[in-house]
Amino acid sequence: MRHRLLVFLGLKAVRLIVLLFAVSLIAFMLVSHSPIDPIQAYVGADAIRVSPEQRLQIAEYWGLDKPPVEQFMRWVSAVARGDLGTSMIYRLPVTEVIQERFLNSAALMGASWVLSGVIGFAAGVLAAMKKDTWIDRIIKWYCYTLASTPTFWLGLLLLIVFAVWLGWFPVGLGVPAGVLAEEVTFADRIGHMILPALTLSIVGISTIALHTRQKLVDVLESDYVLFARARGESGFRLFWRHGLRNIALPAVSLQFTSFSELFGGAVLAEQVFSYPGLGQATVEAGLRGDVPLLLGLVLFSALFVFMGNFAADLTYRWIDPRLGGGAVR
Repeated sequence: MRHRLLVFLGLKAVRLIVLLFAVSLIAFMLVSHSPIDPIQAYVGADAIRVSPEQRLQIAEYWGLDKPPVEQFMRWVSAVARGDLGTSMIYRLPVTEVIQERFLNSAALMGASWVLSGVIGFAAGVLAAMKKDTWIDRIIKWYCYTLASTPTFWLGLLLLIVFAVWLGWFPVGLGVPAGVLAEEVTFADRIGHMILPALTLSIVGISTIALHTRQKLVDVLESDYVLFARARGESGFRLFWRHGLRNIALPAVSLQFTSFSELFGGAVLAEQVFSYPGLGQATVEAGLRGDVPLLLGLVLFSALFVFMGNFAADLTYRWIDPRLGGGAVR
């Protein structure tokens, strides 16, 4: 068992290394062919007062005067040492920027991930148990509608209704404007996070709900469930004994593999609500040509999605050890 666990972890480590290298190479190639001039983005409004000699000095300082292959190799060697470089926008190490922004994004994505998973699973179970009734039709209509709804549009709608018209929540940002950091309370942070979290969770409900409904419908129409019904089992007892375990594994896998969609949705939601997380930092880094920060965020997002899939594999083997040959218990 321990040997199988080590083999499993070893294969995952190799895949992670290959994934990060491939993502780094592709991201670097895209950035190097981007029409945005990083030096121009760096100097900003002072471009008129910057002489050609100063531009050369800036390019030499950031290593932008080197051939792309040499830039990539220098960057890879620095990353291997744990150095992601310095952000051209924030003038801070990339690791510090990611760490600070990730704390905000983790709270936002964590809350929306839990809400979408729990509500989506419950809605899918309810729709399957009430198949072809008005409850089932309402849930399916809700899911199909939201599955085709852009995240930014829903965020703008919630912002207009609950922040502008009703005034129940702040318009944006992560903390109240004009308040010192030490004076910001936990309630203030929660209040500013509610609308972005609702935006992500409402959109994420549809996938897990529709998937859970279809899986449970298949289970309820199987032969062994029909036999259980013949023995007098019904309702919640039937679902608990014969349905839950069969639909839990696909639901868990789908929920963990939704990390990529969650991160992509967070980019749009944070931009709409001006929420200071990784999503907003990614947009700023792309628009302002902050190559070190953009590459660092790409690496981190790839690692984030990989860890979601890895957690799904571990959970799979914990729920049903037969899938891993008893490797994880």
